[in-house]
Amino acid sequence: MPLRVDALPLGPIGTNCYVVRADAPAAEAVVVDPSGAAAEIRIELARLGTRCVAILVTHGHWDHLVGVGELATGTGAPVHMPEGERVLLEQPGPYVPAGIAMTPHTPDVLLSGGESLELAGMTFDVLSVPGHSPAHLAYAADGCLFSGDVLFAGSVGRTDLPGADWDTLLESIRALVDAYPPETVVYPGHGPTTTLGAELARNPFLADLRAERTP
Repeated sequence: MPLRVDALPLGPIGTNCYVVRADAPAAEAVVVDPSGAAAEIRIELARLGTRCVAILVTHGHWDHLVGVGELATGTGAPVHMPEGERVLLEQPGPYVPAGIAMTPHTPDVLLSGGESLELAGMTFDVLSVPGHSPAHLAYAADGCLFSGDVLFAGSVGRTDLPGADWDTLLESIRALVDAYPPETVVYPGHGPTTTLGAELARNPFLADLRAERTP
C-alpha cells in the first residue's frame, strides 16, 4: 500500500521535513527530520487530521534537528536517531550557528542500521549510510527512501564537513542502488523528490557507479 508523504521545506535553509502516513485515512503519522519550528509542523499535522506518534532523524546536522525537541515535547512522540550522533541533539550548543535557537533533547530510541521499526501502521527499515556524516541513517518504507543528505536530485551530500568521506558516501549510495529497485522514490533532505533509477542514470556525481554497470 503506497504511503502518503507531505513535504515541508522548513528552517533557515529550507531543509525538508516529511509527514508520512499510511495510504488509508490515517490518524497517526511519522515525522522525518523536523527541520523548522515545531509550531509549523503541528499546524500541518492538524490540517492533515493526523498526529505525530514518532520522529525519525536521519543525522545530527543542526538543520535537520531544529524542531525535534519542541515537537517531541509537545506531542510526546519518541525520537529515533543515530546512536553515533546523539550528542548533536543532546548538547547542540557548539554545533548550531549563532542566532539559531534549538532545544536540547534526549533521544528515546538509538539506532545504528539494520533495525526494523513498526510505526503508525508502517514498517521502516533502518539503513546505515555514512559518508555525509559518520552515523547517517536512511529509512526505507514501501517503495520510499528517506535519504537525508546522502542523495539528492542531481547531487549528493557534502563531504567537506567533519566526519564526512567521499569514498564512504559513494559506497553507501552503491549499497542503496544494489538493494532497492530503480523506481524507488527518494525523499531527500533538500530539494525535490527523485528516484534511484533517475539518479543512477543522470546524476553527474554517480558517473563511477554508472560505469560499473555499463556492459
